[in-house]
Amino acid sequence: MLDDIADPLVNRKSKTVNPMLFQDQIRQGIPTSLPTKKERNPKVSHAPKRKDILSPEEKKLALRNALRYFPKEWHAELAPEFLGELKEYGRIYMYRFMPDYPLHARPIADYPAKSKQAAAIMLMIQNNLDPAVAQHPEELITYGGNGAVFQNWAQYLLTMRYLSEMTEDQTLHIYSGHPMGLFPSSPDAPRVIVTNGMMIPNYSKPDDWERFNALGVTQYGQMTAGSYMYIGPQGIVHGTTITVMNAFRKKLKAGENPKGKIFLTAGLGGMSGAQPKAGNIAGCITICAEVNPSAAKKRHEQGWVDVLIQDLNQLVERAFEAKFNQETLSIAYIGNIVDVWERFYEEDLFVELGSDQTSLHNPWAGGYYPAGLSFEESNKLMVENPEEFRLKVQESLCRQADAINKHAAKGTYFFDYGNAFLLEASRAGAEVMAENGIDFRYPSYVQDILGPMCFDYGFGPFRWVCTSGKPEDLRKTDQIAAKVLKEILETSPESIAQQMQDNITWIEEAEKNKLVVGSQARILYADAEGRAKIAQAFNQAIESGKISAPIVLGRDHHDVSGTDSPYRETSNIYDGSRFTADMAIHNVIGDSFRGATWVSIHNGGGVGWGEVTNGGFGMVLDGSAEAERKLKSMLFYDVNNGIARRAWARNSGSMEAIQREMDRSPGLKVTIPNLVDEEILKGIS
Repeated sequence: MLDDIADPLVNRKSKTVNPMLFQDQIRQGIPTSLPTKKERNPKVSHAPKRKDILSPEEKKLALRNALRYFPKEWHAELAPEFLGELKEYGRIYMYRFMPDYPLHARPIADYPAKSKQAAAIMLMIQNNLDPAVAQHPEELITYGGNGAVFQNWAQYLLTMRYLSEMTEDQTLHIYSGHPMGLFPSSPDAPRVIVTNGMMIPNYSKPDDWERFNALGVTQYGQMTAGSYMYIGPQGIVHGTTITVMNAFRKKLKAGENPKGKIFLTAGLGGMSGAQPKAGNIAGCITICAEVNPSAAKKRHEQGWVDVLIQDLNQLVERAFEAKFNQETLSIAYIGNIVDVWERFYEEDLFVELGSDQTSLHNPWAGGYYPAGLSFEESNKLMVENPEEFRLKVQESLCRQADAINKHAAKGTYFFDYGNAFLLEASRAGAEVMAENGIDFRYPSYVQDILGPMCFDYGFGPFRWVCTSGKPEDLRKTDQIAAKVLKEILETSPESIAQQMQDNITWIEEAEKNKLVVGSQARILYADAEGRAKIAQAFNQAIESGKISAPIVLGRDHHDVSGTDSPYRETSNIYDGSRFTADMAIHNVIGDSFRGATWVSIHNGGGVGWGEVTNGGFGMVLDGSAEAERKLKSMLFYDVNNGIARRAWARNSGSMEAIQREMDRSPGLKVTIPNLVDEEILKGIS
């Protein structure tokens, strides 16, 4: 896409974009004349071929659905082309309509818009589709193998056009990538409402996604892909850093540090690619297996991993050397993680921490590659013989679980990283269940780490983007955030002091760690008080001119309130309600009328279609008094909604946090549970 840019939009010698022509193309939306056919760019990563799941009649329906975006006189030419895409790739992406301009986050002033809020949303959409950020940019997939911003390029073109036309009295409603249209609303309403994959419950199995996505009527938005809030791997670097640091605190003796200790995991594509960077920040030896050579090489070129190794013997030798020398080191092994777990056991190479971050929420379509097959062989088999591929995946999961069990018996602390590893391993028949036959033998990282240490107290992934595109603005926000957190730390209770200090250390070192990919963005974990005070300080800095342009606030859905996910975000909810989704639905509705610039609600998240409901928001700070009013109202609710639910589930940290909030916020009155003396329940059967 980017190597075949047509004049006069781009000057080929300088690669600079004519801003007026760029704006004209945005305003145009669907072109007025049929563009020439485009070929896929072989230099970027592409989505795996999807299942051939539609019947002949359904394929006709998929074509009707795709062609309705275009004038009737184009249909005769486009119909066979789109059918070819459907047969070749399992989806209709409409490659012909890929824009000629490069996709990346531009300064907000470059976007043609009547509303600053709309311009900020355009910036965020383009950032999610930037080839430096997106996993499969030409298929409009940001991360996770299927986390899509849009289903096809017509939807992108129409959405950008609508945003360029939008006023403060309109709201754009987007149905799984499709821009249904602009509707009259008000300045207090969100500018955009996004839903992704909102299926009738009985139609929310993996093959339902394959079928309805192929028909062009729904999509998998992951978490921050379909919410336009992905900021590259930085977000998961921070979450993984916090997780690994706290996992080592659980594992190591007092006074020990992670130097020379191994963190063994898998996955370097999309969000999982942040693992080696996080391990370096935490100070351990990170060994991450990745079957896709291009993904491993990309992370190495970006500086997110120190060493590339393709030979298993060499990996064993280098791991022993790093342990002996007490190194902080990250290694990408181009090969299968199952082979590493098995070989390390044979070599008696002790692994302190173990996990897995392959996309097992999508096990049959490129999320997990089985041992014994090459990357290319797997991609071929999953299309030509999906049932055999399924069996290979399940056999591989059983082998992997068996090897992990052997390591765990020697003292390895293994945790599920919320990617559905234990869930899919259990479905494959692997020995991963606890003795009670109900629970998994290994905890979710949320159960053991992020839930009780962070989420219960309201700490979660708060993020922001400087729409000027200037590194100096980002540097100023780092300084502001650090100052605010230090002030809060002075009066913080002991229960949250460690989390406060971890995030102060993080933000003070963030620039040095070179975390920016794409937009000038940052993330840290903060509670409701921290988020509101940081946001208020940003807004004041914009108003005074210290920061030169608006800031977009947001968060990962992987947070306190936004996500109901029984195997991840809400896995430490023990009152029986973890399979309910009331919290996520209330969160998106509550945020929408308290000041969010846009809101989103999705099916799927990071653990699988039908396994989670998750929502997010975006908020534009422009230095106005109105923005300050909205941020105080919305950020307060966005966090405390989840703390209240967790407190009602009797989570002790949340009970402490919500009582503390009620003491300082007179308008908050939350139902508190009465605890039952266990003696009362003894003998009841």
